[in-house]
Amino acid sequence: MTAQELQNLKNKFDIIGNDPALNRALDIAVAVAPTDLTVLITGESGVGKENIPKIIHQYSRRKTGKYFAVNCGAIPEGTIDSELFGHEKGSFTGANEMRKGYFEEADGGTLFLDEIGELPLASQAKLLRVLQSGEFIRVGSSKVLKTDVRVVAATNVNLMHAVSNGKFREDLYYRLNAVSVRMPALRERKEDIYLLFRKFASDFSEKYGVHKVTLTHDAIALLRSYRWPGNIRQLKNIAETVSALESEKIVSRSDKCEIDADTLAGYIPKDEPNALPARLTWADETSGSGEREAIIRMIYQMRQEIDYLKTLVAGRSEASSVTSPVKSIAPVSAEQDAEWQEPDDVEEKDSVPGDMPDLSLHKAGEGLIRKALEKYHGNRKLAAMELGISERTLYRKLKNLD
Repeated sequence: MTAQELQNLKNKFDIIGNDPALNRALDIAVAVAPTDLTVLITGESGVGKENIPKIIHQYSRRKTGKYFAVNCGAIPEGTIDSELFGHEKGSFTGANEMRKGYFEEADGGTLFLDEIGELPLASQAKLLRVLQSGEFIRVGSSKVLKTDVRVVAATNVNLMHAVSNGKFREDLYYRLNAVSVRMPALRERKEDIYLLFRKFASDFSEKYGVHKVTLTHDAIALLRSYRWPGNIRQLKNIAETVSALESEKIVSRSDKCEIDADTLAGYIPKDEPNALPARLTWADETSGSGEREAIIRMIYQMRQEIDYLKTLVAGRSEASSVTSPVKSIAPVSAEQDAEWQEPDDVEEKDSVPGDMPDLSLHKAGEGLIRKALEKYHGNRKLAAMELGISERTLYRKLKNLD
């Protein structure tokens, strides 16, 4: 493919990145698409393996046929044969009617078998028969049926190791591996990491109407130095979490939300050099995604309530004060926090009788900061959390207090 054709392909399937290994995988997918060769996609969990079978299907002569994606690791072992090959009525408890399997439904189209390494050995034998002859038998039937299906498989485990351990058929492995496509891990695509972060932050900004989060140079360096065991899926989660917690609802287009390395470090898990890359099943992924969406919605609602409280605080301050001007409520930027979080910035000009305790808000704020730092033995991050302000604000206040 030419550079322009490759970019058009990425735009069509929403693929971000310019890594040579990624480009190579896309080239192979397009080149093999017009054939009926079986393709095996390898790569860690979360690297985007699901894009390759979609490309193969869309660029093949089967593009007008059906496309199904089946996660073999998410289907219970007792029902996997019924899912793939179908069953007859009464073939087992609960089989109240005849049901077609994916191989029958996808006749003339493409079937993507994800996590193929999780397929039981008995089902592997039946899959091998379909790949070799196109023949299969429904559960509870003796009638041989024919199908014409292009199979693309994917795995995040070492199938040769599984073969040596007797957990995967060697003949099936070589039948599936007619063409191999390897998707690189995110840590191997360091120049693509910030591009992906910007894409996810931009999508979140458009969806929820908040400022797009950008990173300083030191934050970008931190992002690239992390090993990303969860790959693109983990990066997207962090980008959305940072956007939800650090950004504000758009009021003025000129406002920006820039995050530095110290702030970003609070969202990136501590790197464990000996930890293995994450290996997630489909069930883990979907449940985590649903919980993450619920948390993000909750955070966004809290943001809206906070904006409302800001308005109430500003209104009450204006009603109770005649001589002291009140600052207008503005979106929180990367350099400041909401004013209702900064009581020690308010100047108290009224004199205090000598026999009364010092009621200055400035002094009170200074005392709270000192107590928080003493409580956490000088740990500024924990102290800032205790005070309910950002670590950046605490640094600024300490600088003012000298």
